[in-house]
Amino acid sequence: MNRPHTHALRRAALALAAATFVTIAAAESPATTPSTAPASGFVVPNPNLHIEGIPPIPQSIADSVAKYTEFRGHRALGWHPKSGEMLVLHRARGASTAQLFWLAAPMAPLRALTQHADAISGATIEPTLGRYVVFESGKGGSEVFQLFRQDAPGQPAVQLTDGNFRHTRGPWRRVGGKATGELLVASVPLDRNLSAEARARIGTTYRLLDPLHPERARVIAELPGTGWFGGQFNRAGSELLLTRYLSANESEVWRLDVASGKAEKLLPSTEGVRATHFAGRFSRDGRGFFVISNRNGEFRELMFYDLATRKLESLTHDLPWDVEGASEDDDGDDAAGDGQVIYTRLNVMGRDELRAFTAKDFKAVPLAGVPEGSVRSVSTRRGSHLLTLNVVSAATPGDIYVYDPRRAHATQWSHAASDMDTSAFKPQQIITWKSFDGREISGLISRPPARFSGPRPVLISIHGGPEGQSKIGFMGRFNYFIDELGITVIQPNVRGSSGFGKTFLDLDNGFKREDSVKDIGALLDWIATQPDLDARRVLVSGGSYGGYMSLAVATHYADRIAGAIDAVGISHFVTFLETTESYRRDLRRAEYGDERDPKMREFLHNISPLTNADKIKKPLLVVQGRNDPRVPYTEAEQIVATARKNGATVWYLRAENEGHGFARKENADFYFYAQVRFMQETILK
Repeated sequence: MNRPHTHALRRAALALAAATFVTIAAAESPATTPSTAPASGFVVPNPNLHIEGIPPIPQSIADSVAKYTEFRGHRALGWHPKSGEMLVLHRARGASTAQLFWLAAPMAPLRALTQHADAISGATIEPTLGRYVVFESGKGGSEVFQLFRQDAPGQPAVQLTDGNFRHTRGPWRRVGGKATGELLVASVPLDRNLSAEARARIGTTYRLLDPLHPERARVIAELPGTGWFGGQFNRAGSELLLTRYLSANESEVWRLDVASGKAEKLLPSTEGVRATHFAGRFSRDGRGFFVISNRNGEFRELMFYDLATRKLESLTHDLPWDVEGASEDDDGDDAAGDGQVIYTRLNVMGRDELRAFTAKDFKAVPLAGVPEGSVRSVSTRRGSHLLTLNVVSAATPGDIYVYDPRRAHATQWSHAASDMDTSAFKPQQIITWKSFDGREISGLISRPPARFSGPRPVLISIHGGPEGQSKIGFMGRFNYFIDELGITVIQPNVRGSSGFGKTFLDLDNGFKREDSVKDIGALLDWIATQPDLDARRVLVSGGSYGGYMSLAVATHYADRIAGAIDAVGISHFVTFLETTESYRRDLRRAEYGDERDPKMREFLHNISPLTNADKIKKPLLVVQGRNDPRVPYTEAEQIVATARKNGATVWYLRAENEGHGFARKENADFYFYAQVRFMQETILK
C-alpha cells in the first residue's frame, strides 16, 4: 500500500531524479539555438535541446562532472513465479533511459528484457507462469501512460491500451488465491480529446484487461472525477477497495462490487470528517482491511477496519511519525493467516524505517539485521516469508536486498553501478530555524569537505509538491557541487511539506501560499548568522512547485540571492490551473485555490511570479520540457519573455522529448553542465 506523492497519483511520481535534479520534456520540431554557436572545445547540445541565452559550455566542464553522471541504481519490481528471477528497473551504461532486466541470483549479471523507446516507469509479471511482463511508459515524458506487453527479450512490445487516454495499472485479480489473468486498469481521458463541457465532468473508467486479449477488456465501473487510484481485490475477487484522493489532507476509501459496479463509501463513515484515508489490502481472513489514516491525530497511522463492526483500530497510534506504506507477507494461501505479519515503513525525520506487526493481534514484531539506509519500498515474495527491500543511502541511489526476518539476515542482490567510489559520501544533517511567526522550520544540510576554507557559497534546493518532502538519501549529482565545488547544499522542508503532521501540511493552502516563501526568507536570515556560510553567494533552485518557490524568492528577496534556477515551475497560478491536464486540475485547486472564484483569482494573480517579474534582478536559469502535462511549457515561456523584457538576464533550456522532469540521460547531462556554468557566473566568482 503506497500513499500518493504529489506526485499524488503516480509514484514516479513525484520528483527530483536520483534525488538531485529536476528535468523536462517536449514534442514539436527540435531546435538548438545557442546564443553563440559552440566551437571546438565546447559541448555540442543534442538536437532535442532548445537553448536561449546559455553561453557555450566548455568541454572541460563535461569532463570534470562525467563520473558524477553515472550513478545507476536498481529497483526491484517483482518475482518470476516459476524461475525465481527478479524483475529489475535499471539504466544500463550508455543507455538513455531506464529499462527492464531479469536478475537471476544475488549480484548476478543483468539480462535485458526491454529496449523501449521511452523510459519505463513500472511493470508487473503475469502471476501464474510468468509468460510475459506488462509495463507502462509515456511517450516523450508526456505522462500519457500506456500499457505494453513484453513477451520475451528482443521481441517488439505490444501496446495494450488506447492512446487517447491516460492509463494506470492496478493489481491482478485473483479468485480464491488463484490468478484469473485479468489486470485492473484505470483510465482517464485527455484534454485534447474533450470539449470544455466534458472537461468539467471528467471521470475515471475501471476495466479488467486480459493482456493476451486486450480487445476483450471489460468495463466494471465509471466513477466521477479523477482522484481515484489504487485498488485491492478481496480473496474472492468480488470486491475492490479504492482510494479517492481529494487533497493532501483529505481522501476517502470506497468499496466497489466487481459484478454490479456499485460503489460504497466506507471511510470516512460520518460527514464532516476531514482526514486522509488510504486503502490497503483485505486481511487474509476477509474480516476487514488495512488503511493508513491521520484521522486520530497529526500523523498517518496504520489502522485496521473491521467490516462487521465498522470500527477502526490503530496499530501505530504511539508512533509520532507518518506511515508511508504497508504490505502483508504472502507466506501461503491459507485464509486464516495465523502467524501472518504486516510490514510498514515509518517516515522518521526523513528516513524511512521498516517496522512489523502481527496480523492477528497487531502486536509489534522486533526486527534485526535490516540493512543500513532508508527503505524506500518493501514487498513480499508470494509463498514465502521473504521481503524485497529497495534501499537508498548517502552512498547508493538504490540497492536491492532480500530480507529474511526469521533469520534476521539480509542478502544483497544488486550493487549500484558508478564510475567512482561513493562510500565516502556523507549523509545530510538536520537543521532548524525560526520563521516569521515563530514556527520552527527544518531542513537538510550537506556541507563540503574541510579542505574548502572560508565561508562557503550556498545552494538552496526546494522540493516540489507542494506536499513533497526532502528526505535523507542519495544526493547523486549534487555531490559534485558539494565535494568538488565546495558548495553547501540546503534542502528546506517549508510549511506545507509532508512528514511533519497534518497541521503543518495545511499551513500553505489557499490564501496562506506566500507564508512558505517567508520560510525561505527566514532561512536567508539564518544563513547570514552562520560563520561557515556566505550570505552574499546564495543560489535558490527548485523543480515543479519548487520552481515556483524559486521564482517567488527571486521576486521577494532579489537583493539577498545571487541567482535562481526554475525547473518546470509555475509562473502564474491562474494560467497554470487553466492549462494543467484535467486529471490534475481539481486536485491542484484543492491545494492552491480555485481560480474560478473572483477573490481567489485576484489573489493568485497578485502573488504569481509573472505578475511581479519586474522585481527579478538577478540571473535566472529556466528549464522546461515541451511535453509537460503538469506544468505546461507555456509557464516557462511567459516568465522568460517577461523577465527579459524587464531587463533580467535569463538562460532558457527546453527539451523537446521530455515532460515533467528529464528522464533521458543526455538531456539531464546538458542541464547539469548548464547548472555548473550558471554557478560559475553567480556564486563561484
